[in-house]
Amino acid sequence: MSSHNSTEPRRKPQRQRGHERVAALLEAAGTCFVEKGYEGTTMTEVAARAGAAIGSLYQFFPTKEALANALMEQYAQAVCAELKSLAEPSLNWTTAAWAEHLCAFLISFRKRHPAFLALVESMPKPAADGLSIRRRVRAELQALLAHRAPHRSAEEIHAMAVVVQQMMKGAAAIQAEPGMTGRQAALEQMQHAMQVYLHGVFKT
Repeated sequence: MSSHNSTEPRRKPQRQRGHERVAALLEAAGTCFVEKGYEGTTMTEVAARAGAAIGSLYQFFPTKEALANALMEQYAQAVCAELKSLAEPSLNWTTAAWAEHLCAFLISFRKRHPAFLALVESMPKPAADGLSIRRRVRAELQALLAHRAPHRSAEEIHAMAVVVQQMMKGAAAIQAEPGMTGRQAALEQMQHAMQVYLHGVFKT
């Protein structure tokens, strides 16, 4: 079993050069995880991809698990920040626009950050703490929905966030399934279902 110390970054960069080095290492790790999965990726390959000495990699990340966890945390912060940024513009959206944005959200995020899905699918459990990320995303959805539907109780908003999150994941799953026939029609149906559901959520 990995110790707590082996799953956390060894030290945090203090200077700009250190931040840039860590960013390059994480970017290289993401590429390797996409190409080979978690198990198939080695720390040596990550260092080589980043053009860094292996000692430089271990200086910041003592294990592959620590490296992957740091990358997952980066993605978790990014997805939550993107959801938070929708709070103000979403006040002017129609229900149809809400459905369109939410159904496309995870599809777009996964396309821009392919290592996110690669790690969720290939990291050993519970190392890939998908449950924690799911709850953080759900909390942002609750805040977003509460901002738009202040007449709803906290209990209602929580349940609604669960449903919306599952519909968003459903849209992403449709997009990701290889060789699916009628993909676009299915996505349009999912978006319509989201619109109908949100109409009930927002109705006073």
